Amino acid sequence: MPKGVPESIPNDGLTTRQRRNQPVLAVNTGPGKGKSTAAFGMALRAWNAGLSVAVFQFVKSAKWKVGEENALLALGRVHEETGQGAPVQWHKMGQGWSWIRRSDDAEQDHAEAARAGWTEIARRIAAAEHDFYVLDEFTYPLHWGWIDVDEVVAALRERPGGQHVVITGRYAPEVLVEAADLVTEMTKIKHPMDAGRKGQKGIEW
Repeated sequence: MPKGVPESIPNDGLTTRQRRNQPVLAVNTGPGKGKSTAAFGMALRAWNAGLSVAVFQFVKSAKWKVGEENALLALGRVHEETGQGAPVQWHKMGQGWSWIRRSDDAEQDHAEAARAGWTEIARRIAAAEHDFYVLDEFTYPLHWGWIDVDEVVAALRERPGGQHVVITGRYAPEVLVEAADLVTEMTKIKHPMDAGRKGQKGIEW
């Protein structure tokens, strides 16, 4: 597809504008590095286009840090102060989700937390609360059976409006891959860790 031009045009009765403005479900999967990074890069584009962004990280530890979190939240503050871009929210399962009150010393059931996160995300999608969703590392609770993948696919297929959703993580279920509009598999060729080098600031986080 050079310069973003499709090789063929479907006979679907839609205009070029209607086809261009359809919501996208994207999946970044595979064993290689860059799945989340690519999703956050799309979120930056979405912010610049005036689309409200919500990131939901399905990670077990509150210590999990990514540089894009600070960058995107800073852009959210830019929007609040200047009106440029759009609102940004960032939620993390390892912190107990921002809408669930938990005591700091409570032992967290990760499967329960993942289900609670998806329940809230599904509610927001049905209400069209955001324009662009990143469900980071979401393939893992699907792969482990914590969340029903058929329920997820049904909710995504039925989402109202022009909401874009990007899902990242290894082991993307085939039914999710089939439902997606854009699927990218990251394949590792070489990695510094192969030579015994640890994760590096500015590269891994």
